[in-house]
Amino acid sequence: MTQFELAVLDVLRSLRPGEVVTYGEVAELAGYPGRARAVGRILASTEEDVPWWRVVGYGGRLLSPNPGEQERLLRKEGASLR
Repeated sequence: MTQFELAVLDVLRSLRPGEVVTYGEVAELAGYPGRARAVGRILASTEEDVPWWRVVGYGGRLLSPNPGEQERLLRKEGASLR
């Protein structure tokens, strides 16, 4: 696993329930600004138990393969959807 992947997973694991961030914010917090699309690829391919549902697209768009499930999980945590 690359340093970038490890950094992204660390950021994702640090998110609190109900906290919502964008792919770009995850990349920036991981120390790799401008790598939002790469964050998406990591989320799509990871087998790690990470809170993928807390990551949304710019403007709050739900971009996961299952946006209904993502919205359900976010609402369950009391997240404010943009």
